[in-house]
Amino acid sequence: MHALWIRLPVLVQAVVTGLVVAAAGTLPWAALVGTNLKHQPNLPWSVPIMAVYLWLFWRYVRGGGWPRSTSATRRARSRANVLPADLWGPALLAGMLGLASVLLLQGVLGRLVALPQQRDLDASQYPALTVLAWVLMGTVVAAVVEETAFRGYLQAPIELRHGPVLAILAAGSLFGLLHFTHAEVTLALLPYYLAVAAVYGALAHLTDSTLPSMALHGAGNAFSAFDLFARGRSEWQLSEAPQPLVWETGPDAAFFANAAALLVVGAAALWAFAELSRAAERWRTRR
Repeated sequence: MHALWIRLPVLVQAVVTGLVVAAAGTLPWAALVGTNLKHQPNLPWSVPIMAVYLWLFWRYVRGGGWPRSTSATRRARSRANVLPADLWGPALLAGMLGLASVLLLQGVLGRLVALPQQRDLDASQYPALTVLAWVLMGTVVAAVVEETAFRGYLQAPIELRHGPVLAILAAGSLFGLLHFTHAEVTLALLPYYLAVAAVYGALAHLTDSTLPSMALHGAGNAFSAFDLFARGRSEWQLSEAPQPLVWETGPDAAFFANAAALLVVGAAALWAFAELSRAAERWRTRR
């Protein structure tokens, strides 16, 4: 089996490994919270159980546990490398501008094609503290597991063999396609997930660490979840209510303003990523 595995192309190895890591991290939480919703939903008992499991998951993917022969490989593939303090600022700035550009892009796309409405549980049926616990644990699980699986285990080895463009595209495509497990997700949202994955993937490539994208991923998911509960706005929507398509009403001032904002913020994001690249290069030369 090992002989067959090492003969597989790196791209195939990386995709399989990334999927296994993603499944190992997310499926237990899905099973736990699904069971929690059916049994004693007023008490978020699934959260402490998942917290322990996630801690064990994190230790293992970063090289802990058996077999020791794969420890160094797991540590490298997790890509959870510590960054110097002076690199965090450029990384977070680039990531936030990149995500802002994605939202503005969605504002434009939302006027060109009809975007679906995000679905979630009815928070009014459960105690507020229970919902808060579920949301916070869900955001941590998504951030830790998805960044480790897609930007670490999947993207990193492809980068070494084929370069960052193919690596980010492969990781982003799989990242987007796996969100099709949600009933409301359609092909209209694939550009959104590819763009988000490109932001996270570029951060991981330039810093050689999943920690900045993990922080932004968790914060973004938490904000989107609370925004959905509070105002009913989907994470891929710029406005609370769907806007009329330009094919029906014609382009208006709001559409042109959104497009102009996209150009300005997009240019700022490109500048910020270029600055991050230079800062990361300076840091590597000092090491």
